[in-house]
Amino acid sequence: MNLRRRHLLSLPLALAAARLPFPAPAAAQTLQKNARILLGFPAGGSGDTIARALAEKMRGIYAPQVVIENRPGAGGRIAAEALKGSEPDGSSVYQCPASVMMIYPHVYTRTPYDPLRDFIPVTTSTTFQFSLTAGPGLPADIGTLQQYLAWAKQNPKGANYGSPSAGSMPHFAGVMLGRAAGVALNHVGYKGGAPLQQDLLGGHVPVGVHVVGEALANIAAGKLRSLATFGAQRNPFLPSVPTLAESGLRDLVFEEWVAYFVPARTPAATVSALHAGIRDALAYPDVVSVMAKFGLTPRTDTPEGLARALRAEHAKWGAIVKSTGFTSDD
Repeated sequence: MNLRRRHLLSLPLALAAARLPFPAPAAAQTLQKNARILLGFPAGGSGDTIARALAEKMRGIYAPQVVIENRPGAGGRIAAEALKGSEPDGSSVYQCPASVMMIYPHVYTRTPYDPLRDFIPVTTSTTFQFSLTAGPGLPADIGTLQQYLAWAKQNPKGANYGSPSAGSMPHFAGVMLGRAAGVALNHVGYKGGAPLQQDLLGGHVPVGVHVVGEALANIAAGKLRSLATFGAQRNPFLPSVPTLAESGLRDLVFEEWVAYFVPARTPAATVSALHAGIRDALAYPDVVSVMAKFGLTPRTDTPEGLARALRAEHAKWGAIVKSTGFTSDD
């Protein structure tokens, strides 16, 4: 199944930053009250770091102050519920990975929001890819996807792959990889990317499917090796690693985005101002640099484009999740 996101508009941010020392600020501040960016995960992670960098650039332009409010738990669903109950005036913004909106409503039996009705999409800030990464638990002479799949066929009991969370996009990407290749791959769910990395390094799970940026340091150090990436093109941070398509699975493309949402009924003018504020913040060289540390490249979309993408991806992932029979009461 081709999950390529053709509608995403990639901004030439490096060139824009070279032409201007910083983006031109808006003529007037949009909000007269402080704004908050809700996050569904603890402080200190990549999403938190990026949100704080954006908030700094938007202070005094979009709102007098833009603060970060971490509401961790339930894979981001607690923060989504908080956004749903917020005033629709642009003062509450939710930053989340795509899974919260297009996968989790199909996975979890208790999802207290409807992503298509309760929120207005504003823009993406980045897309990110996944890597099929091997550790010492996989024989050292296996260096390609096809070699790994052949090994998995011969070692069905050991053909385990880890993901950062059951019900996540990496979980289902691994399922679809196994189906496309005709190999039974056994999923092992973790509670986050860090525990998965630890078990990969310790040889407790032979391979993992995870965000590229989570393993870059260990790959560079030779402790882990990427067998393939799941994007439409080669990942710029792993340029020597082929994609699944290049490895023979031409229609298997998985990429996830980070996006921003406001409550339904937020005025269109406010949505437009917020979109412009995030877009301009992403053009600052120091923000681009912060994102690069996590293996991310800035990329935006229009509110209308993101709304169309969300509807299409929500339907596609509904079919994928249903086909697996996976649900969760967590």
